[in-house]
Amino acid sequence: MNKIEHIGIAVKSLEASNDLFAKLFNTPHYKIEEVASEGVNTSFFQVGVNKIELLEATNPESPIAKFIEKRGEGIHHIAFDVDDIQAEIKRLEAEGFTVLNRTPKKGADNKWVAFLHPKSTNGVLIELCQDIKE
Repeated sequence: MNKIEHIGIAVKSLEASNDLFAKLFNTPHYKIEEVASEGVNTSFFQVGVNKIELLEATNPESPIAKFIEKRGEGIHHIAFDVDDIQAEIKRLEAEGFTVLNRTPKKGADNKWVAFLHPKSTNGVLIELCQDIKE
């Protein structure tokens, strides 16, 4: 793993949260993107060298809607940048971690993504991210 790629925060309202975090960070979001396959709209902020991703559910069955229903708004995941997501999935499975999707999927911000189950990472949902090279 190279670095923290971003921190994902589940929110009820992207519009209201964009206003709130723009005031907090003193900078506007730079991108809004829908990831229909996950039932989520995302918004990204660049804060120094770090990125924050806000996640709003687009339907009541999406993972974000279920997360907010169970835990409320707040930190949803920590994402790490990797060079080779397939190799990292194999390495982490060999180390005993539970990978939720062994085949990476297209995520927001032009990334391949895979997730580790929080039960195998002390309650923290971990996302692996690799740039999609076209």
